[in-house]
Amino acid sequence: MTQTERLLFLINYLLNEGDRLKSMDIPEDDAERKRLLRSLMNIRPPRPIGTEFLKVQDEYLNEEVKKKGITDSDTLPVSPINNRLVLWCGDITTLKADAIVNAANSALRGCFVPCHACVDNIIHSVSGIQLRLACDELMNEQGYDEPTGKAKITPAFNLPCSYVLHTVGPIVSGVLTKKHCEQLADCYKSCLELASDKGLKSVAFCCISTGEFHFPRRKAADIAVQTVTDFLQTDKRIERVIFNVFKQEDYDIYKKLLG
Repeated sequence: MTQTERLLFLINYLLNEGDRLKSMDIPEDDAERKRLLRSLMNIRPPRPIGTEFLKVQDEYLNEEVKKKGITDSDTLPVSPINNRLVLWCGDITTLKADAIVNAANSALRGCFVPCHACVDNIIHSVSGIQLRLACDELMNEQGYDEPTGKAKITPAFNLPCSYVLHTVGPIVSGVLTKKHCEQLADCYKSCLELASDKGLKSVAFCCISTGEFHFPRRKAADIAVQTVTDFLQTDKRIERVIFNVFKQEDYDIYKKLLG
């Protein structure tokens, strides 16, 4: 199959899963087709899916990741003040590391809003259908929503990293409180503890809670760097922590903190 044939196969498969979408027209434009596929993946509930779909999906997603280019976290320059810390501005779904961190919601099954710009949606879209299924299995076993500040681990499936660490950050809807700050610190600690326990050597953090959850960016960065630095002073198993940013504003903040 060509990449175009894979794309059309996946779209038609998902459209034909239920009567509601069967009559939808498939766009002629390739970019619009990709957007439609992502939307269909985003809204799909966590239910079993055929092996043929997964085979074609994995081939398609792996090719798309290669097209974007993969960045090996081991090649990134370290901070001048701490050789176990790295600042990197880029797409976290193109980063090769032992684990990347996903800023999840309390349901932990990904973002169901079609093509939403949150990191949760982007990670699930690139990883594939399996990630939602894995998260659903974890949450069904747990039997209740994921508490703020805790962390779960899943395979990364079609992402270039090996694992995804899912954590729920605090939601700041008014004045920033001490509890918000403690909860955000707990997110970083929980992810690092889980990664260390699993024997992972490199972890890449997104900017937890600073997007849809409205945590002030500068304060969030202060907490992130301080919490990670404190953890690494006593833990020798994790060799590299990457602070992944996507916006110039965040890059400037972290650059000052990391020298």
